[in-house]
Amino acid sequence: MSAVPSWKIVIVVAALVVALPVVSGCGGPPSRHESAVADLVAQADAAPTPPLDWAPCAEPKLSRFHCATAQVPVDYAHPDGPTLGLALVLQQAAEPQRRIGTLFSAVGGPGGSGLRWAESGELLGGELARRFDVITFDQRGVGRSGQVRCFADAEQQHRFWSGAVFAPATPEQERAADAASRELAAGCAAHGGALLGHLTTVDAARDLDLLRRAVGDPQLTYEGGSYASYLGQVYGALFGDRVRALHLASVIDPDTYTNDTRSALENRAAGTEEVLDEFLRLCADAGRERCAFAAPGGQGDAVVSGGAGAPVRPADLRTRNDAVLQRLREGPLAVGAGERARTVTYAEVLSSHALLLYDQEQGWPALAELLAELERGPAGNPGAVGEILSATAQPDDFLDSFIAISCADNSFPRDPGQWPDLARDLANVSPTYGAFWLSLHHACAFWPSPPEGYAQRYTGPWILRSDTPAVLVDNRFDPVTPLSGARRAQQELVNARLVVVEDGYGHVPLNECTRKLRERYLIDLQLPAPGATCRPDELPFDR
Repeated sequence: MSAVPSWKIVIVVAALVVALPVVSGCGGPPSRHESAVADLVAQADAAPTPPLDWAPCAEPKLSRFHCATAQVPVDYAHPDGPTLGLALVLQQAAEPQRRIGTLFSAVGGPGGSGLRWAESGELLGGELARRFDVITFDQRGVGRSGQVRCFADAEQQHRFWSGAVFAPATPEQERAADAASRELAAGCAAHGGALLGHLTTVDAARDLDLLRRAVGDPQLTYEGGSYASYLGQVYGALFGDRVRALHLASVIDPDTYTNDTRSALENRAAGTEEVLDEFLRLCADAGRERCAFAAPGGQGDAVVSGGAGAPVRPADLRTRNDAVLQRLREGPLAVGAGERARTVTYAEVLSSHALLLYDQEQGWPALAELLAELERGPAGNPGAVGEILSATAQPDDFLDSFIAISCADNSFPRDPGQWPDLARDLANVSPTYGAFWLSLHHACAFWPSPPEGYAQRYTGPWILRSDTPAVLVDNRFDPVTPLSGARRAQQELVNARLVVVEDGYGHVPLNECTRKLRERYLIDLQLPAPGATCRPDELPFDR
């Protein structure tokens, strides 16, 4: 895949700038949109640049890095008021004499912790690690940056999330979910403090600009995926002239996410359903040697697929998958027998069912094994089921942050009476996952936001007015940020190139091709050719 020479980039950008819609007449008064953006930017510019006192991180898991805390305003409308400490981690450039600047890398979610990511090892490797200082952080309201509090203590928090029912399957569960969502919203209001009203991604983007100033970079170099792609888009919409490079992967459609969240969830659910179909198709193609669910199976009410030597069909696997989930909707299912038996619920299985599709390399084989063991019921392996379900469990703090930031950004009806109809509509779009994706946001129906919405919330347009176009990268089959959203994002940003990983599966489009593309873009500002594509290093179940 070739890159466009830098002198051609200048010509392309100049043409784009000419083609961008004019928001206000030449010399005329600023439009309402321009005034709103100017106010948001001015509030950030009025905040003092936070000093960063870097020191080796004290924790053993972070010992390879340096740590610092940046003080930023809780409320940018009052930049000299109370502050919040943002926790930062720095991976110093391996070749400081060739250092370009700082590369900021954020974690998705919303609610993901950059510090937790750093505990797993090197942040970014290869030439990026040699040429950039790499900084990640906990976004406001996350982890060590003012973690959102929705409960009196950790015990109450864990008890709540352990009993949470996602995608309620019975009227009784619907009533319980409704009550739990009310409880969660009320708890966040009671324990969240002043920060709860200042968790929009606009606030996070303004934090990011203060961090850029703090490290002394005249422009921002940034990479992030999933929700972090939305953070990059908001930054670009507000601070386009301060963008050096934006590399965004697993891309969110910013306009739908912000202004029509119902449609965003419909698109997400449809995308997850499409990837499930691909999972079943490729499992059938792989056969029982490489995909556990392709083996003839079935216990009790489950459907047996063919005889011992008969080839399995995707339609057979779909029938068996649906039978397992239907069995769980009717009540908890015991896997194994005796003292080792593991009782599982529909809610915990469905959550794992969706999340395992994120990762084709490890998640897909694990999902195949999970379905096979659930299908076997009393004859199944409870240890394997417990291990798989535990691997996909989300930390309680993440869930608190996820709901608080989502409710601040998204556009859900605040009328709880509309939500059952929303759930039915989403179930028509995606029978497997529609209600699940909606239920994760149910507390937003009761959220303690101002009736007129958050004053700092940004609703577009999303045009990136920077000298360098953004680069967007998406897998063809992404279960949570489908390719259709990335295509819309490219149109909304205008100044962007989209690279599709053809036959790419999962939520992280990272392979040898996309790594090289990312390096050349972030280091040399080389753009991929229009319509450029990548191929995955391997397909699911190849091993």
